[in-house]
Formats: sequence, C-alpha cells, structure tokens
Amino acid sequence: MPDLLQELLPEDLLPATRRALLHRLATGQAEGRTPSLVGAVVRAGRPVWTGARSMIEGHAPTPDVQYRIGSITKTFTAVMVLRLRDEGLLDLADPLEQHLPGTAAGRASIRELLSHAAGLSSETPGPWWERTPGSLRPELTDLLEEQPFRHPAGERFHYSNPGYALLGALVERLRGEPWGEVLRTEVLEPLGMTRTTLLPHAPHAGGFAVHPWADVMLPEPLTDTGAMAPAGQLWSTADDLCRWAAFLAHGHEKVLAPATVAEMRRPAAAPEGDWTASYGLGLQLLRRDGRLLVGHSGSMPGFGAGLWISEQDDVAAVTLTNTTAGPPCTAIAADLIATVAEREPRFPDPWRPLPEVDPELLALTGAWYWGPTALTLRLLPARELELVAVGGSARASRFVPEPDGAWTGLDGYYAGEPLRVVRYDDGTVSHLDIGSFVLTREPYAPADPTPGGVDPQGWQAY
Repeated sequence: MPDLLQELLPEDLLPATRRALLHRLATGQAEGRTPSLVGAVVRAGRPVWTGARSMIEGHAPTPDVQYRIGSITKTFTAVMVLRLRDEGLLDLADPLEQHLPGTAAGRASIRELLSHAAGLSSETPGPWWERTPGSLRPELTDLLEEQPFRHPAGERFHYSNPGYALLGALVERLRGEPWGEVLRTEVLEPLGMTRTTLLPHAPHAGGFAVHPWADVMLPEPLTDTGAMAPAGQLWSTADDLCRWAAFLAHGHEKVLAPATVAEMRRPAAAPEGDWTASYGLGLQLLRRDGRLLVGHSGSMPGFGAGLWISEQDDVAAVTLTNTTAGPPCTAIAADLIATVAEREPRFPDPWRPLPEVDPELLALTGAWYWGPTALTLRLLPARELELVAVGGSARASRFVPEPDGAWTGLDGYYAGEPLRVVRYDDGTVSHLDIGSFVLTREPYAPADPTPGGVDPQGWQAY
C-alpha cells in the first residue's frame, strides 16, 4: 500500500517543517488506528498547511470533507451568548431563570453555565444522548433531572453538557429563532464558514468504532441530538475550523470584538498555583511544555476533534478523525503547534515610534515609587500605560484609558483597579493613585502625600 500522506496547500512553511507535520499525522493515524486523520495549521490568522492520512488506498480526505466536531460546538454557543451580552440583552451575572424560566437550573448564572461552574450534572438523564435521537428529549425539562445540581453553584468546575444545551435554548428565547439559524446568520455566514452545519452534507466522513483487540471496525450511528445540539452537534471541515481558529485568536468586527474574544480566552475564575488546566467562557485552557494553549477538544461517537491556539506564537492547529476512541486529537494538535513554533519561531513585530504623543502623558513616564519600591511607567500605543517593577517582584500591570481620564488595570494584581493622576491646584502632578496605593516621584519624600506620613527626620544613616 503506498504512502497516502498528502499536502493540500501550497508551500508556505520550510520543507523540513512540512515533513515533520506530515510525520506527526502519519504516526497519529497509525498508532491511533483510525480510518482517517486530518490536520491543519494556522499562522498569523491564515492557514499555512493542511495534511491528511487515510486507510483508503489512493485517497485522503481534503480540507473540505466534513467531520463531526463534538464539544468544539460549545465555543460557537458561547460566542452567541456573548453577543447577547455585548448587545446589552443580558448580563453574565443574571440567573438563567431571568431569561429562560421554568428549568430546574434557573438559579445558576449565565457566567457559571458558560464556565461549567454551575454545579449541574455532566449528562442528561438516560438514555445516553450522544447515541440516541433528540426526539427522546423533546422538552427542556427532559434535559435535567428534578434535582440536577451535583455541586453548589460557583463552588467548582464540573463539566456539564446539559448546561450548554440550556445556553442554546437561552439564545433561541432571546433571538426568537432556532439556535441553528441564529448560528448561521450571526456567526457562520460573516466568517465565510459555509461547510459548518447541524447535519452532515457531502462530502463527509462516516464515523466508526475500532475494536480494541482486533483491526476491525463498526459503523457508529449518526444521530440528530435535538435540544442537545448546542453542546456537541456540529459538523465542520479543516478549512472552516481554520477560519474559526483565526477568529478565536483575533476576533472579527461582524461577529465579536477582539476584547470579548480575549475575555473568552482567560480563566473564568483565575486558578491558583501552578495550574495545568482551566476553563474560560466557552474555551478550555491547557499548559503544555511551557506553552499556554486555548481552544477545545471534541468527541462524539465515531469522531474526535481538537482546535488549539498558542497566542504567544500566533499559531493554531486543527485535528479531525473519524473513530470513537483513537488518536489523541488534543495532543496531536499541540504537537503541530510546537513543531511550527519551534522550527520557525514567530518574528516579532518591528519596532515603530508612536504615531502621536500627548505631552502630558509623556511627562508621566519614568520612575515612580511605592514607598521604597522602584517602578517605571511607560507610555504604550492607544494611550495605554504600563507599570513595570525595577528588579524584584513588585506588582506590575498594564492600564487602559477610560473616558473619564482615569485608567483601568488590564492584568496582574491591579486588574480592574483604577489608576488616577492626582494633581495640585495649579495642575501639576502630585502622585498616582492605584486603588488607594500612592505612587510618588521620590521614595518617601517628606512633602509627598504618603499614607501614614513620613518621619520628619527623613532618611538617615544607622
């Protein structure tokens, strides 16, 4: 049987990189014992490589062949909910009951549902929804048991498929249209994702189970999950998922602003310590080999998928396979990212001077002191400020400007905290105030407004 590896895009990576990517797919398909495996890489927002491996002699699936993507569907549902939030139709702190009354999960907040922190059961009451038709669960009340909470809301992460079905029903209630139609008109069409659908459209792969102890296969049922669709129904292609990965990395003015997409990529509740896995608003977060990956895995009977993004490298990878239990799609996607990022590291953007500068902001730059701790304030594009420690591990942050003349912390300890420039009556700068922390131009100068005052004898030798 000939080697059936195929390259499906023009040369855009170095030959050695492309061969390494193809080799990873080949080993993934062989070791994972899957009928087919498709991989794709996106760099700087555009696809640069796609490859495939198939068991069928003389044929490998193209980037236009549909596969079922399972829980990657949840990322689409989250985007639709956040569109509602950005339009002012709901607040993430709202309880579900406020907008979708009559469910047993009404006290859970929308944010908790998005981040799997509502404490809801992982699955619906039987029979197992992934292999049975949605007609068995015609009503929303059929998605949950009478007492569906497994944990107190907000206490811990507990993955919930019914929770995302309820979010899809919330979209339907507020839009007045079926979830799938809202998805098509508000998300898929603006992004040009014409091959992402609720039900399969040819050409599409068939789903199979592979026997654990023999090289034989069994077809899996291709079910329409009905009301559970927002949790895992979608079919898509490598081409379309490359577009989706670019969107999740950079946003799109017609779908969701870059700032909101960035909000999705952050842990919904910042984990403590040296964490390896977390969850944002509809997106999984993983730390792997020193790299932070954001995206989602997906599986349904007969299929597996992975879509992962490394922001620091501006590289994303997609994997699609058509077996129930086979290649580790997340691990393979992570390896594709690492292959490109390490063999062809990202070039930094060229340094450029600011296009314009406000003299008053420029005058704020330079050394500042929080008591005896030295920091520097730098001016960034778009009137942003960056507070940086001079050695040591002092608190640092970036700040974005607000219409009232203050700034708000973007990250670090001061995330969400206000930074204000306090001036004397004559307009000159007295100090900076960051959520009651006073930063002055000298360390504990007698005339500075230091909380608690300064010893009148000043600095002394002992």
